[in-house]
Amino acid sequence: MPNFEKLNNPTTGQIITYQDGKPIIPDNPIVPFIRGDGTGVDIWPATQKVIDASIKHSYRNERKINWFKVYAGDEACDMYGTYNYLPDDTIEAIKHYGVAIKGPLTTPVGGGIRSLNVALRQIFDLYSCVRPCKYYSGTPSPHKSPQDLDIVVYRENTEDIYMGIEWEADDKNCINLINYLNNNVLPNSPKLKNRSLPISAGIGIKPVSKFGSQRHIKKAIEHAKKLSGNKRHVTLVHKGNIMKFTEGAFRDWGYELAINEFRDDCITERESWILENLENNHEISIENNARLIEPGFDKLTNSKKEDICEEIKQVISSIYESHGKNKWKDLILVDDRIADSIFQQIQTRPQEYSILATLNLNGDYLSDAAAAIVGGLGMAPGANIGDKAAIFEATHGTAPKHAGLNKINPGSLILSGVMMLEYFGWNEAANLITKGLSKSIENKKVTYDLARLMKPAVEPLSCSQFADSIINNF
Repeated sequence: MPNFEKLNNPTTGQIITYQDGKPIIPDNPIVPFIRGDGTGVDIWPATQKVIDASIKHSYRNERKINWFKVYAGDEACDMYGTYNYLPDDTIEAIKHYGVAIKGPLTTPVGGGIRSLNVALRQIFDLYSCVRPCKYYSGTPSPHKSPQDLDIVVYRENTEDIYMGIEWEADDKNCINLINYLNNNVLPNSPKLKNRSLPISAGIGIKPVSKFGSQRHIKKAIEHAKKLSGNKRHVTLVHKGNIMKFTEGAFRDWGYELAINEFRDDCITERESWILENLENNHEISIENNARLIEPGFDKLTNSKKEDICEEIKQVISSIYESHGKNKWKDLILVDDRIADSIFQQIQTRPQEYSILATLNLNGDYLSDAAAAIVGGLGMAPGANIGDKAAIFEATHGTAPKHAGLNKINPGSLILSGVMMLEYFGWNEAANLITKGLSKSIENKKVTYDLARLMKPAVEPLSCSQFADSIINNF
């Protein structure tokens, strides 16, 4: 048991443990919760009430969450002292009990502490940030067909520029690093030797590793295995056309993982084209197959033509028996899209996508853009998953001007609670909340953020009234 400075260990309930990266959930788990700053004072009580009611309704007295309050953000400073935004007690509690759920936390812009959300992800190696974006009938949306969007963004959490390895322009270490790069590294790099960095620049480093990429993409593929039909689809999102050795490598490592570790479960988009061409014409030549999958084939050099033809021969010889004759259509399709392209495609062709596996920064932007289509961040849940811990969170900010007014939409945190219940395998309770929330929205029983967008206008519910409305639908 942890030896806390200011907390007392719960006297009832059991801890969640992990085996091979999978949680083992007792019927009465202890779950630490962080109320959150700003509107956390409103949305957490509403969320806890809904979660408890769904469990009680679904399992009677057979299952129960034993809530354990821990502290972070402004509330932690009040209890542990100024600037103690993330006390050791909280870190030890989450480490010991394995799962936590949290409201929004304040992150100063510019100087001061770095993001508490990022800190928690890095401390517990929560390498996959999972953000579903799904439309609930009746939710006002600026999009003409928001119901077509039903995706899950798998955002890598621990690498990319969010690692925070950066220096200010006037930092001596930054100046020394620029001089070293300009005088030693760049001149000795054939492709970069004519470039130099301005002395006045701030510097940030963007690490992307094979290990970090593949363990994250593995989570996305494992999620896809649980789905059916055209939702068995994982898209690798990257900007590899520009950042070839970081984002481009992310894409390549994703395909490598799919082909090597998930060969029986996956088909790449390019492989599917080759096999489908063969199904459509059993007599098709290797060259004509190449012409169909590679635009401009006839204008390529002989060497490139040979490479493509060899690729086609290899696909047919290695997987035609196992994946051909349309068997591949039941497997997980793995493809890739350039980051800026996918931003517009989730608006113009949303029905074509299911799970998007991204790096850190791309996933941050993309999940917010997707949330805007289905009703905004108030309806956007999130989870941070690792092999030894998981933290579920509201994805929006603290909105301090609305704090304590009992008006904010608790949907993001409630739906994050749904994700936690699904993580537990308590799907009956999770489905109950989802249906209850959907029915409240259909009946126009919503908080002000959604009410003001509805036509004709409706009288908004308070935060707590919205929670009661969901429960009444049980």
